[in-house]
Amino acid sequence: MRIADRQAVSCVLIALLVGGSVVWGGDPAVLDPRVPPDQIEEARTWRNPFSVTPERLERGKEIFHGKGFCVTCHGRDGKGLGNIPGLRGKLPRNFTDTQWQAARTDGELFWILKNGSPGTDMASFIPLVLTEEEAWHVLLYVRAFGGT
Repeated sequence: MRIADRQAVSCVLIALLVGGSVVWGGDPAVLDPRVPPDQIEEARTWRNPFSVTPERLERGKEIFHGKGFCVTCHGRDGKGLGNIPGLRGKLPRNFTDTQWQAARTDGELFWILKNGSPGTDMASFIPLVLTEEEAWHVLLYVRAFGGT
């Protein structure tokens, strides 16, 4: 892992440990869109240009667990680290939440990877960490947590 990646991971972990403002998977607000109202309709029109294949899911998984370091906050099982004893405060999104999966479009999730998630510690990842193509592959993998 590159030094810059380690530093980014450390910053995220510190934010979580000192009570960062990320969202609980069980919080009813998870169903609220994070894309600003003046941009949500456009974001909802964006479609993942990649269909699901075993190879693309594997690529998304590699990025999720590696270069994208998504696993740091969302956990190996995609549950948003909600299974860590003693951790208090709001937690990252639980990707296994089927209600949340149904409520969000791929375009909205892509917008968040590109712009961050207002009101949370989710930073933008495109283009600083991920290419657009890599982001779409990660989203294929994220959808797999919800069985879609």
